[in-house]
Amino acid sequence: MQTTEVAEKKQSQVRAIFNVTSGNFLEQYDFFLFGLYAKFIGETFFQSDSAYAALIKTFLIFAVSFLMRPIGALVLGPYVDRIGRRKGLMVTLSIMALGSVIIAFTPGYQTLGIAAAVLIFVGRLAQGFSAGVELGGVSVYLSEIAKDNNRGFITSWQSASQQVAVVFAALLGYGMSIVFTKAQVHDWAWRIPFIVGCMIIPMIFMMRRSLKETEDFASRQHHPTTKEILSNLASNWRIVISGMLLVATTTTMFYFITVYTPTFGKEVLHLTTKESLIATIMVGVSNFIFLPIGGHLSDKFGRRTLLLATSFLILVTAYPLLNWLTHSISLGHLMISLLWLSLLYSFYNGAMVVTLTEIMPRDVRTSGFSVAYSLATSVFGGLTPVIATFIVQQTGSKTSPAFWLMFAAVLSLITVLTLFKQMKLRRVTA
Repeated sequence: MQTTEVAEKKQSQVRAIFNVTSGNFLEQYDFFLFGLYAKFIGETFFQSDSAYAALIKTFLIFAVSFLMRPIGALVLGPYVDRIGRRKGLMVTLSIMALGSVIIAFTPGYQTLGIAAAVLIFVGRLAQGFSAGVELGGVSVYLSEIAKDNNRGFITSWQSASQQVAVVFAALLGYGMSIVFTKAQVHDWAWRIPFIVGCMIIPMIFMMRRSLKETEDFASRQHHPTTKEILSNLASNWRIVISGMLLVATTTTMFYFITVYTPTFGKEVLHLTTKESLIATIMVGVSNFIFLPIGGHLSDKFGRRTLLLATSFLILVTAYPLLNWLTHSISLGHLMISLLWLSLLYSFYNGAMVVTLTEIMPRDVRTSGFSVAYSLATSVFGGLTPVIATFIVQQTGSKTSPAFWLMFAAVLSLITVLTLFKQMKLRRVTA
């Protein structure tokens, strides 16, 4: 009987993980598609004299949506901390779905003129607003249904679910590159993956509705008001800023190896669309495999050890790796480079996400996590495609994006060293 109960609890936990991360799938699916089809979206919704100008405008729209994330975190984060994880995640999914529909069905510049660009802008803002707390809400939910000895492993499935979206979107893109001509994809076929995303939204709603509230939240005697949450958040601003810097490497690495890579492969390394998508699919699969391993290693060897080791390896290997790749361009070399970056990203993120849930005060766990993560994504991750494109254009060096990765790694190294020292002192004086 006891064995049966254990099996049922495990099955229930697996089902909860699957249901709660379904929204993460939609968020990352749409975000990745926007980067994958950035060139076509730019030429559809913006009037520009050059392909470079259209691409920059598209990536700026991509980046601007990240500015809404901190706002979404400040507005929706306290709501989730006050009303509950389950209800909050239903709200974020609704807003996210609205943005997806706008992007999928808005007519182009030739039909609506400047209004087309405005609508796409609004759709991206809606997605950014909901994403501000979606990731934090899911991460906190997973950390609260986990146990002390497997919290890193369980929480890592938040990020792992995003990789399924990357692979699915890239496979769709690869299939479209075979079925349709480049002209057809440019004119209208790029919308198909976005429409597919809209079609799966009802299923995700059904999965989210079946979620149960976490015991940690349900058992609390007092649920703070929004005013109390914001006040608590303000008094813990140092932890929030430390959390933001901790996330710097994760968000920069992720958007470099997923969103920027297809454009980097095509526009900078002059690989074919199919070759770039094959590499992206491989990265998604690699991340999906390595992320839970990273979470497990953080449970076994400690968060600090894994965070320091991976940050250091990113710092010392990013430039030599990209230098080797750009001076010896091939699909095989691109895959080797991305596999290495994928491994480092996954192991770092596997330890980082659970650390971020653990350092935040209980009453503002979702708000603090979401604000920290959103700020990092706005400052670092969301700007990565723009900065990488700009650096290459200005310097003429295809290796130059490595300096952006190295900068993020330095920030994370310093933060890990100081943050865990502060946590140790806090435990001693408590």
